[in-house]
Amino acid sequence: MKRSIVCLIAFASLSIMGCGEDFLDPVRNTNVITSEDFAEFSEQNPELIEGTLDGIASFMIQDQGILAGQHYDLGQKGVDIWLDMLTGDLSLATSSYGWYNGTANLVATVDFTATENRIIWDYYYKVVNLSNSVIASAGGNDANPEGAEVRRILGQAKASRAYAYFYLTQIFQREYDPAQPILPYYDGDVANAAKVPASEIYALIVSDLTDAIDLLDGYTRELKNQIDKPIAQGLLAYTYAAMGNYADAKIQADAVINSGYPLTTAGQLAFPGAGSGFNDVNTASWMWGFDLTEDLGHQLIDWWGQMDYFTYSYAWAGDSKSIDNGLYAQIPANDIRKTQFGTANAPLMPINKFFDPGRAAGGQYIITTDLIFMRVEEFYLLSAEAAAKTGNEGAAKATMIELLSNRLGSSEANAYISPLSGSALTNAIYLQTRIELWGEGKAYFALKRNQKSVTRGSNHVFRAGETFLANSDEMSFQIPQNEIDNNPSISEQN
Repeated sequence: MKRSIVCLIAFASLSIMGCGEDFLDPVRNTNVITSEDFAEFSEQNPELIEGTLDGIASFMIQDQGILAGQHYDLGQKGVDIWLDMLTGDLSLATSSYGWYNGTANLVATVDFTATENRIIWDYYYKVVNLSNSVIASAGGNDANPEGAEVRRILGQAKASRAYAYFYLTQIFQREYDPAQPILPYYDGDVANAAKVPASEIYALIVSDLTDAIDLLDGYTRELKNQIDKPIAQGLLAYTYAAMGNYADAKIQADAVINSGYPLTTAGQLAFPGAGSGFNDVNTASWMWGFDLTEDLGHQLIDWWGQMDYFTYSYAWAGDSKSIDNGLYAQIPANDIRKTQFGTANAPLMPINKFFDPGRAAGGQYIITTDLIFMRVEEFYLLSAEAAAKTGNEGAAKATMIELLSNRLGSSEANAYISPLSGSALTNAIYLQTRIELWGEGKAYFALKRNQKSVTRGSNHVFRAGETFLANSDEMSFQIPQNEIDNNPSISEQN
């Protein structure tokens, strides 16, 4: 199938370019399309591969993109909900429809036949596949094109492939072990259907993102769903941190901080304030997100439908998602972020963090509130964690005080952070990561790289009060049955 797509691109390129002298050369075998041909075609006609690249961004927000009829198949944001549930910080507080029972009850993660495993696996490998097609069409893995537009396309495709593989490593390996075989490896040149050691997957991720940072240097995007250099740097920071390379993680996190994105303002942190910093892609602190418009027709089956009390869908109708009440109790009363969560008819639901501006219960039908994939605060937290773990506690404290000043107040932030050192400091950074990034799908990375335990509060429908280690079976997903059935190089046992 991939060969057919590649040949179609080449044929279309030849049709548009016409019969130049190069293609009339009798010495040249014109039946063989080389990587040099692809590079030449894409340099002259980058729009031929633009559609596939745009398709990756659209696929990230596509509902039921893997399995029809599955109302939790929501692209990247659907995965975010599952990961937040595994951390225990996101509670399935009521369950009338049952979509998240398997994850909330921690049975989907220990059953390779569960649908959740297939959706996650197929979603990310489809992104890998699409990225490989774009990379091949832009000249291949080793290409170094001269044209700015093709450099941008190749950089974005490599970053997209790295994004997919990074999530796969986090979701399907219990803890970082470079020697452990974990995933099949496909880069467009090499196809190894057997699981290869984690070191090989991580090497590809690092290489892709390093290349993407270089290729995207100087590129200014038009839309926030397009990957640019700071996003690639952010993904590389996460990758290094997952590998335990905190020195390089801090370099990349600091590069993101210095790229010009401001912190979310105090007024944007929670309603009423100045509005929400979590429903509009134009929020200045957002690095990566998707602008949902009426024309896209997102309705019932959407991340907002699963999370927002003010959207006509599951969260309002009986599948409420709340902050774990044990985590909520650790947020001080003077912290603005405590007001992100409701009481009364929406107990501990994020009604003042994620909300349709109309604020009518079940009111938003056609969804136009936007989807967030990455914001700059993630890298303040990661920079601080990396600094603390490499012995630079002064830098860690300074970064945390800067972040927390408009959440707690400057003097309060200073009084909280300044006396801390050692494990007390790293524990505080981990706690603040959970509070700050609640509902955004990123606390799971911190759980995994820090190998923390999860103790659920009392407001979970399932397994309230139980404790789980980060490397336990329940905290990672399984290679799905359809992969095992169709891939003879992988068995359930290996």
